[in-house]
Amino acid sequence: MLAPRPQPVAPPEAAAPRATRGAYGMVLEHFGLREAPFGLTPDTGFTYRADTHIEALATLSVALRAGEGFIKITGEVGTGKTLLCRTLLAALAAEPGFVSAYLPHPRLTPRELLRALARELSLRNDRRLAETDLHGILEAGLLALATQGRTVVLCIDEAQSMPPETMEALRLLSNLETEKRKLLQIVLFGQPELDLHLATPLGRALASRIGFAARLGTLGRRELGEYLNHRMRMAGWRGPEAFSAPARWALWWASGGLPRKANILAHKCLLLAYGGGGHRVRLHHAWVALRDSEFAVHPSMDWRVRRRTEASGAASAAHAALAGAPT
Repeated sequence: MLAPRPQPVAPPEAAAPRATRGAYGMVLEHFGLREAPFGLTPDTGFTYRADTHIEALATLSVALRAGEGFIKITGEVGTGKTLLCRTLLAALAAEPGFVSAYLPHPRLTPRELLRALARELSLRNDRRLAETDLHGILEAGLLALATQGRTVVLCIDEAQSMPPETMEALRLLSNLETEKRKLLQIVLFGQPELDLHLATPLGRALASRIGFAARLGTLGRRELGEYLNHRMRMAGWRGPEAFSAPARWALWWASGGLPRKANILAHKCLLLAYGGGGHRVRLHHAWVALRDSEFAVHPSMDWRVRRRTEASGAASAAHAALAGAPT
């Protein structure tokens, strides 16, 4: 149950790049790519199994097997919580014994939360229904699914944004159970601020019900290199490693191992390499991409970026590529 989803199979070398509209289509054609490899929208087709994600998936699998009421997954912005959530939802969809519900924006009132869950489960959720009526509808619906041998798993993304009164309503909802099992299992995905909310007097009652928890960390230097290569391959790249070893180190250092930051920088690096007419990302591309971004830069790196940018004609051409004028 809940085995990690198989990696997408890369197409054969003979496959032609998919036509893409817009100026970026020329960049994809230049590298022989079917699609952009470093988009910011979470896409399970590009999932890279980092150690921290494998551990979190294992925690989720054990907790859901055990029938725990609450499970918590936390991580800094950009560590891949939403992608992990979607990976879990895809795994649950393949399991006949589970029914999943997903709330991506939980900044809701208690009544809105109940209506949203009822809507996810295709239950009656009229606007005029009172909270007590919604509770009754949900309890009946969950009991009906339980008699069919099915478990409902509610996944809540950005859980740190839930108001305290909504968290309390969620705790009360978790009271629904039979003599042997919970009718509803709840997985909270949130930033570290979620822990702060759970430590307050209003949040402690819910925190006491969390049976399993995992924290997503950043990618190590080796993993970041594998991550970049994996996404390029999934997008259709067929050459040797597109990012040189020094460029990979610079992207790891600059991103702090955060996949989202790495995606932003890697995307710019491809534009820079394209602007210079090359097919390999070099160290000076990474430096210029970092200079073009709003990430904090160590003074020693900033000096190197400035020197390289001023001295390298290739870097100037690459800047033109970033501005939308390939040379």
